[in-house]
Amino acid sequence: MSRATSGPEHADSRRPHPLLRRVPGIATLRTYRRTWLSHDLIAGIVLTTVLVPAGLGYAEAARLPAITGLYATIAAIVAYAAFGPSRVLVLGPDSALAALIASIVLPMAGARPEQVLALAGMLAILSGVFCIAVGVCRLGFLTDLLSKPIRQGYLNGVALTVIISQAPKLLGFDVKGSNLLQEAAGLVRGVVDGKLNEVTCVIGAACLLVILACKRWMPVVPGILVAVVGATLAVALLDLDARAGVAVVGDVPQGLPVPSFPSVSFDQIVALVPGAIAIGLISLADISVLSRVFAERSGERVDRDQELVALGAANIAAGLFQGFPVTSSASRTPVAESAGAKTQLTGIVAALCVAALLIFAPTLLRSLPVAALGAVVVAAGLGLFEVRDVVRTLRLRRSEFTQSMACFACVALIGPIQGIFIAVGLALMAFVWRAWRPYDAVLGRVDGRKGYHDISRHPAARTIPGLVLYRWDAPLFFANAEIFRDHVQRAIETAATPANWVVVAAEPITDVDVTASEILREFHASLRERRIELCFAEMKGPVKDMLRRYGLFDTMGEQHFFPTTGVAVDAYLEQHDVEWRDWEDDADAQQKGKP
Repeated sequence: MSRATSGPEHADSRRPHPLLRRVPGIATLRTYRRTWLSHDLIAGIVLTTVLVPAGLGYAEAARLPAITGLYATIAAIVAYAAFGPSRVLVLGPDSALAALIASIVLPMAGARPEQVLALAGMLAILSGVFCIAVGVCRLGFLTDLLSKPIRQGYLNGVALTVIISQAPKLLGFDVKGSNLLQEAAGLVRGVVDGKLNEVTCVIGAACLLVILACKRWMPVVPGILVAVVGATLAVALLDLDARAGVAVVGDVPQGLPVPSFPSVSFDQIVALVPGAIAIGLISLADISVLSRVFAERSGERVDRDQELVALGAANIAAGLFQGFPVTSSASRTPVAESAGAKTQLTGIVAALCVAALLIFAPTLLRSLPVAALGAVVVAAGLGLFEVRDVVRTLRLRRSEFTQSMACFACVALIGPIQGIFIAVGLALMAFVWRAWRPYDAVLGRVDGRKGYHDISRHPAARTIPGLVLYRWDAPLFFANAEIFRDHVQRAIETAATPANWVVVAAEPITDVDVTASEILREFHASLRERRIELCFAEMKGPVKDMLRRYGLFDTMGEQHFFPTTGVAVDAYLEQHDVEWRDWEDDADAQQKGKP
């Protein structure tokens, strides 16, 4: 639950009633201040000017009827106002999900376009159930599977897909295609065949320029509102839809939809589950980052798990009211914040304004040109590109850059849902590879530096005769245990003097599974036959507990486990009657005596 970190008015929120924790909207009403009302009313009206064109545009981008974007907007905002812990976060349709929704729903609908709305609604409900389950079970860490490079690749792929899919609307013709390549080919053919509508091109280009110019040079001016209202007035006053063939939204249903459960078959529900999980993961990652950012700005702390529950409730509400999946909005939330929003009442006011538009004045949307909505989506798509971050990733770590580009290519060429799972699979494979063959080192002493250091990075480091100090920077598990044994064996064989002890600096070892424990048992026995003692230093308590359960403490003897590497070295020197200064002086003498 969101709460300020200081102030007497928030003292009671430190131990909220379970109901208040699950429905923060009630707590907000209980502590609402009259001085906030004017701010929330004004911010709600300002937010409305962005919600309408954005909702219509993102519905078009998802290949759904434009009006469903407003239905989803109203339902999501009201549900989040009740269950959401953030005071200013705005939820609704978003360009980051549009291509993903279209790639899931359209192929399943096939030749039955009437099924599109039902499938989109069920997709939202399934995604909402997944988000709630994650939040209730406190599994928010699942979003960690989507690393920053993967999110970069996904957003860049979605941005390209959205722009290519919306470009024909700016040019005045339609393109059929089930993937990016087909849509790009159709776009080129349409231009070559002269299908462009000059008037539509002018409207689309003008709207896009106004939106981008306001965003770049006049951020206080609502560029989307200016572009959409201006284009609508031009079409209506000049009758451009009839005289120039400019495509418009047309008549929209008056009123609000009656909540209903989408009518889809059980087989279709099962087929939608993977897509719902993919949408849920993307939405969870987005809302986790965005809510933390805005909470930090206002000095609040947000319950991440409750945030996921609220996201799930918003999606279920959108699905029941003929909408489609929604997520947090990185473009509309700053609008609400900058307009002075204090609480989620801002969203309620905006939702009421949108509802009033649909009930009392739906004809205002009739002359809204589709090209203007396409410009809204294209502008949002351009804002999704993360070129600088990708270049920075290339400079910092090529392997993660490769993951980002793989995700980008898969999302753009294969599809968003397949691209996400392929990219996550690649990331997990990269993690396993790093754990499978981790960095390891033989350690020695370096003059003037405390501790023991990698002799490959410090050629001047000196090792103790008869003692091999070795570090392994990963957990020990079935895939790398034999590699660990081979590397330790190689360190013994390449040591300057015959080894008596091997001490493993085990602080980086965070786990030892059953397979690794058996290999350690066999390795210990083989070294004992050669009169070499295998010891461990700095091993963490939980890992020691595992070895006790495996019986390795009884096999090896507890005296072979030391609290620090220094204690292990002292024990070796004492047992072999060697003083540190003695072998250091001998080493100096040997160095000086070399020709």
